[in-house]
Amino acid sequence: MQEMDSEAAFSQFYNLCYDRFFRIAYYYVKNKTWAQEIVLDVFLKLWEKRSSLITITVFEDYCFVLIKNASLNYLEKELKYSSNCPNIIAEPKNEEESPEDSLINDELFAVYVKALDRLPERCREIFIRIREEKQSYAQVAQELNISTKTVDAQLQKAVTRLKDSINTYLTTE
Repeated sequence: MQEMDSEAAFSQFYNLCYDRFFRIAYYYVKNKTWAQEIVLDVFLKLWEKRSSLITITVFEDYCFVLIKNASLNYLEKELKYSSNCPNIIAEPKNEEESPEDSLINDELFAVYVKALDRLPERCREIFIRIREEKQSYAQVAQELNISTKTVDAQLQKAVTRLKDSINTYLTTE
């Protein structure tokens, strides 16, 4: 019976966190299929190690690090694969990022993801569709059966809240 409770709780956790984990993975790999695979792999690892997760103090940060590391590992494997295949040309890297810059970018991205998750559901959905999925205001309005003015108002609300969250983070550092 406890195993079924555990499965139900994990299923709820999965439903609650999948989109967020996907956004994190996608941020690193820029490929929807890869991001989905990464997230599913991380959920599988979490399920397999569920009995030892009790000792983790900040679970949100732990999951962020898992997704980030899994994404970077996936990219590394893909880079090795593409370097072994002469038909595939890897994109050139501009400049190597310093460890400090990388840490700052990761922290800022974590703040962004947390702030995005705190937005009201409709507001977050509109922001993601327009800013991340590059849909038009008219397309979003039609699909959600709302006016373009409502789309604009919700997008402005999202942007303001995200800016406030990021500014709060930057001024407390």
